[in-house]
Amino acid sequence: MKIILLHQAVPATAGADERDVLDQAAAVRQALLAEGHTVAVHAVTLDLAALSLALRDNPPDLVFNLVESLAGADRLLPVVPMLLETLRIPFTGNSADALLVTTHKLLAKRRLRQAGLPTPDWIEMDDVDTASDAHASPGDWICKSVWDHASAGLSADNLLPGVTRGAAARHLADRAGGRRAAWFAERYVDGREFNVSIIAGPGGPRILPPAEIRFVDFPPGQPRILDYAAKWDPASFAYTHTPRTFDLAPDDEPLVARLRELAGACWRTFGLSGYARVDFRVDAAGRPWILEVNANPCLAPDAGLAAALTRAGLPFEEAIRSIVAAAGVTGPSAGRRAAAPAPAPTPPACTFRGTVEAADARRVRELVAATGFFHADEVAVAEELVTERLRQGEASGYLFLLADDAAGNLAGYACYGPTPCTASSYDLYWIAVAPAQQKCGLGRELARRVEAAIHARGGTRIYAETSSRPQYASTRAFYLRLGYQLASLLDDFYAPGDGKATYVKTV
Repeated sequence: MKIILLHQAVPATAGADERDVLDQAAAVRQALLAEGHTVAVHAVTLDLAALSLALRDNPPDLVFNLVESLAGADRLLPVVPMLLETLRIPFTGNSADALLVTTHKLLAKRRLRQAGLPTPDWIEMDDVDTASDAHASPGDWICKSVWDHASAGLSADNLLPGVTRGAAARHLADRAGGRRAAWFAERYVDGREFNVSIIAGPGGPRILPPAEIRFVDFPPGQPRILDYAAKWDPASFAYTHTPRTFDLAPDDEPLVARLRELAGACWRTFGLSGYARVDFRVDAAGRPWILEVNANPCLAPDAGLAAALTRAGLPFEEAIRSIVAAAGVTGPSAGRRAAAPAPAPTPPACTFRGTVEAADARRVRELVAATGFFHADEVAVAEELVTERLRQGEASGYLFLLADDAAGNLAGYACYGPTPCTASSYDLYWIAVAPAQQKCGLGRELARRVEAAIHARGGTRIYAETSSRPQYASTRAFYLRLGYQLASLLDDFYAPGDGKATYVKTV
């Protein structure tokens, strides 16, 4: 394949944290060349028009995206993926949606809290005026940047030991000054530090062995934090006394299992793809707390993800191959223009039927649950619609199209029906494909057949609703590929931070 490797332009005066991307680019380029790909490296600046023109004039089969910031601003990390998505150029790693939410640490913490995942309590700048000392016992807080990563701006001075919530809020306001959106304070968890790397695989995400960062011989009074010096200053005490280890005691096995479970939950909650890393602190009671979800972790040979690959017995070149495969491009597409859609895959051999059988209630429930996209109550609703169809027939308002594979298993299905109180509009309530049959074109075939059936019934417009959460980015992209258009977006419809996106297609 013809691959363009993108990274941010690095000025000569840049610090070690910025120069690190050059090591990543060299390692990834070497791995891609070893696989037989043609690789060109491009340094990205704020001149996105020039980048867009270059990609349009000489479109690659794939972009390997290593851009971590633009013009030194980490908050611009999602901009290049946004451009690539607009140009419809496949790229590695996570979507612009996932990168936007995870890069903004407060958005990420809200999403974690929403999903019921453990993350330390925090104070935002909007809370400063209302944070009270009443009924509050002193505790430890740490001031953090909302946008900056790689421990930029983090040092021992950021720790606020033994202060009330109100005092922490006042200190936060003093530190932020005029940059009110740039800082927040987080409950400091004085305990062990772990990170868990994840990489996409053919059977789903592969969770690599958890690594512990140990704080060796830290003197009293020195905070046990992985600050900027610990990561980037080889001459510092913190750098030489924070080794990484995968050799955990047998007593840690339950903790390791919990860390892996939470890492997998983060992957699903944020709709991650390609590769990622989740950072944890573990308190004195052995409870893990999620600090960050890094959707664009470092791929340098000396970084944590590469070390986890080695521990797992997975060669770096194989990992790069998996990251490329997760982008959905497996071969050259000579002559393809950036704006041209990729050819549709051939759907598996299935038998399609519009009749619903008694066993389908259970089969639909199991299929929807297996996708991992839906909550238990949503799975119950999917089953209930089948039950209603069995009980009332077409009077239920629910029509079904089911696809059985060669072995008689339910490979996918769609549920649709006329929209009440309209002349010719239809709702596409459900379309789901079993995990083993995904990315084979079955979803597209189900949608095509549903559209034909609706047209035959005199229907003129089809509406489909889905969540605005990053986890559903692939669903939204699926509707766009089918020719649907975004008709409305209602913020916070399902829950705070979880809006309803409605798509429409004329048939």
